[in-house]
Amino acid sequence: MIESRRIRVPITAPGFARLLARLHSDAEQAGREYERLRGALVRFFEWRGAWPPEECADEALDRLVKKLEETVVDDVRNYAHGIARHVLLEQRRRPVFSSIEEHPEVATVPTPPPDDDPLQRCFERCLAGAPDDGRALVLQYYEGERHARITHRRRLAAALGVSENALRSRVQRLRDQLELCVQSCLSETEVSDRHGS
Repeated sequence: MIESRRIRVPITAPGFARLLARLHSDAEQAGREYERLRGALVRFFEWRGAWPPEECADEALDRLVKKLEETVVDDVRNYAHGIARHVLLEQRRRPVFSSIEEHPEVATVPTPPPDDDPLQRCFERCLAGAPDDGRALVLQYYEGERHARITHRRRLAAALGVSENALRSRVQRLRDQLELCVQSCLSETEVSDRHGS
């Protein structure tokens, strides 16, 4: 099944000018009001786990501009939030596809490598060299098994005051750094093994 995505039509200059005029009569203040409205919409989507929140906010604003062309809107801000709720419902109905790397709990568990495995040694060295908070976060993120792990991740995100998607992104960045470190370590090990033999 292929995810169906709505093709976004970018805001036109006249449409954007109409929106700004509805937000405030002063052009400079209207720009600030627009940024405030967009920020509120981004937070609305982020807090509800819609991803990516910036694109969802832009989609809501695009639809708002179109509505302002077609109909009279009394309260632009409330109307924008109503549109945002519709965008959120549509996104939740869409099938979500993600890579297996994002859900390691469904991957097969590899057999542990032997103690003399260079990969294991490099991984442990890189993990030990990671900042304390990063190391703790990665280890906590992969704690538990299957369903317990999912619940644990929700609690971890709540404890950190971030969305599950933001937590997943943070852990992915840490994993990427660990991977680069491990690759570098393995290269060094390979070179030293060549010179030693």
